Amino acid sequence: MAHSCWRPALALVLVLLGTYAEATSSRHMDDFIEAVRRVEASVPGSGPLAVLRRLRGAAGLDDAFVRHFLGNAVSDVPQLDASLSGYLRAAVHHRVTEDAREEGVVLTPDGTTVALAPLLLGIEAGFLSGAAGRVRGLFQLTLARALGSSALLGPDGCWDSVASPRVFTLLDGQSTLTAARVNGGVDGVVLGTEVSAKDRRPLLLSGLLAEYYARRPESTGPDAAPRLVGRRRRENFRGLAAPPALARQVVKAAELRRRLTGRSKMAAEEKKQLVASANEGVKAFVRQYVGE
Repeated sequence: MAHSCWRPALALVLVLLGTYAEATSSRHMDDFIEAVRRVEASVPGSGPLAVLRRLRGAAGLDDAFVRHFLGNAVSDVPQLDASLSGYLRAAVHHRVTEDAREEGVVLTPDGTTVALAPLLLGIEAGFLSGAAGRVRGLFQLTLARALGSSALLGPDGCWDSVASPRVFTLLDGQSTLTAARVNGGVDGVVLGTEVSAKDRRPLLLSGLLAEYYARRPESTGPDAAPRLVGRRRRENFRGLAAPPALARQVVKAAELRRRLTGRSKMAAEEKKQLVASANEGVKAFVRQYVGE
């Protein structure tokens, strides 16, 4: 009798595991937020900063540049289960493959594609801030490092499915500064600045993301979408990133990368060329992305 009951039970377990694997293979923001909730539940009572560090550790966002600003990712806590860790690494680690597939991006409810790595790094930097609006490394972690490689906004792409997105393919060529990479960086700046004010810090990271990326109808008046919402990223970013300041951050990011790799300090002429290139590149980027 026990043996006859064992097979249906095993079949049910396999079905449930298959269902979970199917859900976590989707690259929709709602699925990522659900994964964040699972991380939050793994250490009850942990705040957003602890959760962000766990996410960074699971995703492997722990190079010398990131550690310079954020410190080491959490490693002395209970390990996440293999399926969740695998999903987080695949969902967060950003790269463009040789066949023009962009990984580390998710589809948001309003139809925008967003890279998760710069988003999460910006939010973590904001939580580490000791003063509202003054966030160490915010622009370097989210946008400046990428802008130093390519100031022109790269290609957008398309998903294989809107209902259950899994593969995002770029429409034209390869570039690490893709539209999704910029969207994630801009959202990281906006949300990192927001949570730098201690009186505006949410209790849960999942709640912050769910509120910011919630789909809301286009409207005006009393029912209009709130200020802090994903589809208003460009207007919110416009007030945070003056081109000269952003250009300085591009230069600082390049100098830091050079120093962290053990290279000698830039000669005066090389620094002058870098500054000029950063100024022109950022102006072009702001015109293209912000529209000014």
